[in-house]
Amino acid sequence: MGTTMDGQVLAQLIAQGAERGADLVTLRAIAEEAGELGATRALARLGLSDERARGDVAELRELLAAWRDAKRSVWKAVAGWIARLFVALMLAGLAVKLGFAAWLK
Repeated sequence: MGTTMDGQVLAQLIAQGAERGADLVTLRAIAEEAGELGATRALARLGLSDERARGDVAELRELLAAWRDAKRSVWKAVAGWIARLFVALMLAGLAVKLGFAAWLK
């Protein structure tokens, strides 16, 4: 990865294409090397070029999945409580309407 990181392979391929005309294989190699060089630079700028990066990203994904699960659980709990409150209010209203309070006296 050392030659790819500093762009020497890409420079050689471009020089080769300029010298003898760029055939399809050379163009594909240039595109592949350019893509790899760009991806390596982007990862380095993001701080994801070291050996721990894979583990860090995996851990972040686990944390994000846990956060999404927790968020989903909270919304389900809130919806459940709202439904229970609605049913309780409906029953209380029905009891008042039917005069249930008078039956208790």
